[in-house]
Order: sequence, then C-alpha cells, then structure tokens
Amino acid sequence: MAKGDINVTNERKIDQPYKFLILVSVFFVLGSLLISYFASVYATKRASNPVDDFFLNILPAVDVTLIFIYGFILFCVFILFLVIRNPRKLPFIFKSIALFVVIRSIFVMLTHTAPSPEVAVNYSSFDFILRRIVLSGDLFFSGHTGFPFLMALLYWNHRRLRVFFAATAVFFGFIVLLGHLHYSIDVFSAFFITYGIYRLSQKFFKKELALFKRE
Repeated sequence: MAKGDINVTNERKIDQPYKFLILVSVFFVLGSLLISYFASVYATKRASNPVDDFFLNILPAVDVTLIFIYGFILFCVFILFLVIRNPRKLPFIFKSIALFVVIRSIFVMLTHTAPSPEVAVNYSSFDFILRRIVLSGDLFFSGHTGFPFLMALLYWNHRRLRVFFAATAVFFGFIVLLGHLHYSIDVFSAFFITYGIYRLSQKFFKKELALFKRE
C-alpha cells in the first residue's frame, strides 16, 4: 500500500468518530430547543404577576424589537460562521449550548413570574412564526445575556472574540432591560449561572473539549 493511501486511511479513522460527534451534538441542540419551547409554553401559562424592579423603574420602556430579535439572529449566524470555519470546535460548542438551553429551561419552569406590563416589543405581520416562538414567560434567566457570555467563556483564549462576546453579553443585557423584557435579576444572574454551566460542560464533555482545543 502506498504511503499516501496509508495517510488517507488514517485520516478517515480520525474523521469517522469526529463526524459522529458533530451529528450527535446537532441532535443535542435540536432536542434542547424543543425542551426550551415546551418549558416556555408551560411558564407562560403558569405566569402569576409582574414584580417591582429597581432598574425597570428607572429605565423608560423603549421599543427594542429590531435588536432583540434580528440582532440576536445575526449573532447566532455569526456563531454558525465560526463553527463552519473550524468544525472541530462544533461538538463542544453545540453540546455546551444544549446544556445551557436545558438548564435554562429548568429554571424557566421553576419560575412563573409574569413579564413587566411595559414590555416594548412589537411584532409585525411578517413575524407570525416569531410570535409563537418568543414567549413571554421564559424570563429567568436571560438567554440573550447568558448565551453571548457562554461564547466568551468558550473562546476565552482568543482575546478579540472574548472581548466581543463579553461586550455583546453586556449589550444585550442592557437591551432587554431597556425594553423591559427581563427583570434585572434575570440579567445579572445569567453571568453566574452561565459560568457554572460552562464548568459543567468541561466535566461532562471531555472528549469534545479535547477536540475543541485542537487548532
């Protein structure tokens, strides 16, 4: 057998489990999103009363629809761009995201606080699907804040990406407060809970983490 054939064979042996990890991680994310949806439906139906909030009392309710929805969609597209550029990082990133979504879903089902009566998001007639996905009962904790911060932790060794993701987490945290979409505890707690989720990911997904660290 030629040397080139041996190299190709070895690469295939490496790639096969690697591709399997990618497939599994994609199913993890899809499953977690399904869990999140039903958790949000449950929490929205069980929502009790809105509560008073120090920061919401200070901040005027501003319509942040474009940034809240489409800005976050663009952010997710950017994440997909990153993992497509380096697919080896995909399994750990996706499984960490799935764990983040599942744990957040548990918190959502445990807290039945109604949103602020001054929520400032307007859905146009073109947002038929979004109005059924973005529900009002999934408050604790803020996914718009926690998700970018999770990405900052995942890319902590990449200075520019770390700063960008951390700044994005703070930015979206301010946006959801400005739109009265979350209470302040939803935003501030997101950083601490997300860090705990990141540490759990390191313990649960060691094989994926090793692949993630390979450049």
